[in-house]
Amino acid sequence: MNDAVLVIGSTGTTGSRVTTFLRERGVRVREATRKPVGPDQVRFDWADTSTHAEALRGVDRIYLVGPIGVAEPVPLVEPFLAGAPDVRRVVLLSSSAVPEGAPGMGELASLVRTRVPEWAVLRPSWFMQNFAGEHPVAQGIRDRGEIVTATGDGRVAFVDAADIAAVAGHALIDAVPHNTAHVITGPDALSYAEAAAIIGEASGLDVVHRPVEVSEFIELLVRNGIPADFADMLAGLDEDIRGGAENRVTDTVGRVTGSPARSFAEFVKTHF
Repeated sequence: MNDAVLVIGSTGTTGSRVTTFLRERGVRVREATRKPVGPDQVRFDWADTSTHAEALRGVDRIYLVGPIGVAEPVPLVEPFLAGAPDVRRVVLLSSSAVPEGAPGMGELASLVRTRVPEWAVLRPSWFMQNFAGEHPVAQGIRDRGEIVTATGDGRVAFVDAADIAAVAGHALIDAVPHNTAHVITGPDALSYAEAAAIIGEASGLDVVHRPVEVSEFIELLVRNGIPADFADMLAGLDEDIRGGAENRVTDTVGRVTGSPARSFAEFVKTHF
């Protein structure tokens, strides 16, 4: 493979890290973004089909982050892939919470698997980065010293975005196509109470997990400006966690990259 990799969402949490991974290995990258600022970036907007052809020029592989906040992404992504006859490999960012074939993002997995000969679907667990930066979880820690969820004692094997990007990078450049779905987790499944304790110990902050019922969580999200239908979806994911849906640890990071997945404690030490 001598052509370029198109990285969609190249300025995002995983896309920026995928771009770095590829460039460090001498791979040509076309960085797709809605607001390009340099010669290595190309304008791309899922909703503006006039940007698609130029983004695909000289590309034979794609790191595909689907349109954000779109309930039915297939009508946008399907013609995009149909207009990319030179693309042989696609690595799709999905989620551990979304099985293949589920409405919305789950349908993208089926689309990619059947449209290109070489593919991988990444199904990462919840990002460790949610506890830092501008994410609402991080804001709650900073502003109120609490993490509010409807997850109860449910556990999540939080994963570092850098580990997700490393798996993606290998899936894009390995000589043998992966042709599989990768469930990507960190090395430990933690409850939010345990995560709060780790943050508190590392930072010296008083941080607690405040569990609430699903209905209260929906009301809280709506009061904070989240649309009601999206709040219902987010609360449903928390309810799934409460029921054990994310209480699993995989060896994907170590098996694919050759390096162990970063622990939550290691992440916290560098961010708090």
